[in-house]
Amino acid sequence: MAFGKTIKIFLIDGDPNGRMSCELSNWSGKAYKIPRIKIKDCTDRDDLTSTGVYLLFGKDDEGKEQVYIGEAESILKRLNQQLTQKDFWNEAIIFISKDENLNKAHIKYLENRLHDIAKLANRYKIDNSIIPTQSSISESDRAEMEEFIEYIRMLVNTLGHKVFDEKREFKTKQKQEIFFIKAARGADAQGEPTSDGFVVFKNSKAAGTIVNSMTPSFVTLRQKLIDQNVLLSQGEYFEFTDDYIFSSPSTAAVMVMGRNANGLSEWKQKDGKTLKDFETNEK
Repeated sequence: MAFGKTIKIFLIDGDPNGRMSCELSNWSGKAYKIPRIKIKDCTDRDDLTSTGVYLLFGKDDEGKEQVYIGEAESILKRLNQQLTQKDFWNEAIIFISKDENLNKAHIKYLENRLHDIAKLANRYKIDNSIIPTQSSISESDRAEMEEFIEYIRMLVNTLGHKVFDEKREFKTKQKQEIFFIKAARGADAQGEPTSDGFVVFKNSKAAGTIVNSMTPSFVTLRQKLIDQNVLLSQGEYFEFTDDYIFSSPSTAAVMVMGRNANGLSEWKQKDGKTLKDFETNEK
């Protein structure tokens, strides 16, 4: 069972675009979200000289979300180094311990695990050229760090980045709501609505060809998915090589069916209930 959480966000500079600190009730950790241009102002934050892990967020040359995951025994010192070493990032999210109980082995463990989780989620391009090695820590320390990671995931999401979130949103209080499309020219796909839009599952099949009346912007998007190997030709149909999030159920349906479509009526559960009916009847 999931419980409600209280998150206290403090605007350090009184500016929503400036520096902020984040704390969770009953958690010894603390988060900072700092714009790149404000790193130089952080000499007033004594706790940023402590040990911790950090995430650098920005975009690559093609506009894709990018992240670098790192650790340091003095966070502020390392961030000042990263100002000269990496130019893609425009903000940093930092995690430290308020009671200063994070040591070098802990942060190496956190860095490795966060890298693995981000890679598995496959939402952001990961800038790390070397995969962080996992340190050996005791069973009790590992349990504490795994709990620390859950809070990191929660706060990073709250602060605007879903870098650690799986594309599929499995609901704990009810069965997973899966929707299907089986249509002409090899289309045979499944997916689910999420807070981001609609995710089409890996190995779903999209139509092998498109109709002439398909909206040009959709034609362009479909070709982009083919060029990026999201859609891989299998002869008579295309196959999704990974879970893929579309901005809406209709865009997802168009990509699957190879023609203009209304996703609210095309996506159906096994019993025939449309996505539209599901959403309007959802309790």
